[in-house]
Amino acid sequence: MFKELYLKSIKLAGHKRSKFFLSFFSFIESFIFPIPPDVFIIPMTIAKREEWIKIALIATLASVLGACFGYFIGYVFFNEIGIKIFEFYGVDPSFWKNKISSEGGVIAWITLLAIAGFSPVPFKLLTISSGFIHFNLAYFIIISLLTRGSRFFLIAFLIGNFGPAMKLLIEKKLLKVSIISSIILIIFAYFVYKFLANNFI
Repeated sequence: MFKELYLKSIKLAGHKRSKFFLSFFSFIESFIFPIPPDVFIIPMTIAKREEWIKIALIATLASVLGACFGYFIGYVFFNEIGIKIFEFYGVDPSFWKNKISSEGGVIAWITLLAIAGFSPVPFKLLTISSGFIHFNLAYFIIISLLTRGSRFFLIAFLIGNFGPAMKLLIEKKLLKVSIISSIILIIFAYFVYKFLANNFI
């Protein structure tokens, strides 16, 4: 089923209304859709390399809005909708049911969000879980914006500036780049959290 969705997504990326499809699927990918926006970003940027910034921006904003909707699902409708999404992906929702209250817990959750936002780890499960545990919404939006934006802008930049030759390299090296970038973002997120905690909390 996933392979069929993947192939259909690539076809939609070449449609004249591709930007609409990019925003729509970037939005729903953040809380339920299994195909990542990269499937749209890569062929769209190959076709319109001069628009790589616009393509990355559309994907980022739509994805963060979708993440906020996923947060809302977890906050209000976890038992009615959230659990069904977890079950669809074969993940036990009971794992996420402990509230995070300690400083170490907050940092751990920031770390998970950073990894999920930039890497192939299912971001949607973290968006829903963040709402369920009532994770700080401001932190949630900032981390989502940083990680999703970094990932989509990096891919669009490479394709837009170096052409189709980067496609295979991105597909082969994305996981490695994601891990390294996630580590950097985790360190950054930690210092941002400490600064906010010391000055505003």
